[in-house]
Amino acid sequence: MNGSRYRLGVVMDPIESIQPKKDSTFAMLLAAQRLDWEIVYFLQQDLAIRDGVAQGAGRHLTVADHPERWFELGGQWSGELGALDVILMRKDPPFDMEYIYTTYILGLAEQRGALVVNTPSSLREINEKACTSWFPQCAPPSLIARSEAELRAFLDEQGKVVFKPLDGMGGRSIFVVDGNDINASVIIETLTGYGTRFVLAQRHVPEIVQGDKRILLIDGVPIDYALARIPAPGESRGNLVMGATGEGRALTERDRWICNEIGPTLVQHGVTFAGIDVIGDYLTEINVTSPTGIRELDREYGIDIARQLMLAIRNKLVNREPAA
Repeated sequence: MNGSRYRLGVVMDPIESIQPKKDSTFAMLLAAQRLDWEIVYFLQQDLAIRDGVAQGAGRHLTVADHPERWFELGGQWSGELGALDVILMRKDPPFDMEYIYTTYILGLAEQRGALVVNTPSSLREINEKACTSWFPQCAPPSLIARSEAELRAFLDEQGKVVFKPLDGMGGRSIFVVDGNDINASVIIETLTGYGTRFVLAQRHVPEIVQGDKRILLIDGVPIDYALARIPAPGESRGNLVMGATGEGRALTERDRWICNEIGPTLVQHGVTFAGIDVIGDYLTEINVTSPTGIRELDREYGIDIARQLMLAIRNKLVNREPAA
């Protein structure tokens, strides 16, 4: 801690490329700045390990809630990442080996004292598609496999399924297939790379037409409202980047039950901030890398989710500090 002021590092995509009106990482940075925290900005290429010590060469950052001039980079910052009070890992997928290598670096920073949100181990362990299998009581019937025969049998059994790559985001390469689709074999071959890659198959949930609900959780506790992403006409994907329309909804009893089922496990694994996806009555994904939806819900309901998150992080930091 730098005097009475916390120093926050953020690892993210290039800040000049974000859409500040929609970007949840940007909302977090605004909230941190309002709390008078110092912000240091990093890209993945700014991180390194030297003789077992995680290091970074970033820039001081100031943000502003302005549609055209939303950031200003300041002077250089370089040093041991463990000297930062908290590091937000907000790099968007793909979840590839470079992403995993980055979590190794952040894991060393964590060992040297930085609070990493979410923890590097949780980012590696909780695949956003596969980890729904931890909670079969919440999810639709599903199968993770790379065998065409197994996937075809599951399709025949369920009648209509959704096929997803395990490493995608934003609705990319998601297929809705029924048993009569003459392209089913081609889709399976393409997604699995002729049996060399695992994919997730889930029974199609027809309530997708009413929206794919993004529910945000802080320390396992849900925000009271979900962002329902309603597919565009002629679309089956509830993703804003694919043209879906966002609409706020109060959580249902079933939504809260799902959150109660998974929240304690997320906390146990070191997840401070998560975004789960619920279609109808079913959990379909658990997002821990860079969940979004903050700014849309804030605008609709007049809340400040990022501030709630930063206060939860501050509480963790305070509880870690030795008594005076």
